[in-house]
Amino acid sequence: MPKIYKPGKVAIVLQGRQAGKKVVVIKQLDEGTKERPYPHAIVAGIERYPLKVTKRMGQKKIAKRSKIKPFIKVVNYSHLFPTRYALELEGLKGVVGSETFKEVSQREDSKKQIKKLLEDRYTSGKNKWFFTPLRF
Repeated sequence: MPKIYKPGKVAIVLQGRQAGKKVVVIKQLDEGTKERPYPHAIVAGIERYPLKVTKRMGQKKIAKRSKIKPFIKVVNYSHLFPTRYALELEGLKGVVGSETFKEVSQREDSKKQIKKLLEDRYTSGKNKWFFTPLRF
């Protein structure tokens, strides 16, 4: 079977609290691990998407509406839906690992770094599709 979920691949979560949210794969584990004996991926996604911005708005309002709330999660492959899109975020690979989920403070620190990277990508205007919520 070809490897679908490579790092940087954008997918949609199908089950759970973040169902319908877009995520980017950070690390894929096709064989599984001892505590998770099924194929899964470590993903980072957007829990709260940025709001619409118009030309009339001031800088302060634009900055407030451009905020993103991220999440990191370990998701089973059967709960992910791959898309044709990819996101090149070099900074994400070192931020989240398997040991990140053991400590709450590590998880919070990695979320802050992901938030900064995603907001920079959003304000630069790249990958517009990733930063818009799904409509269904």
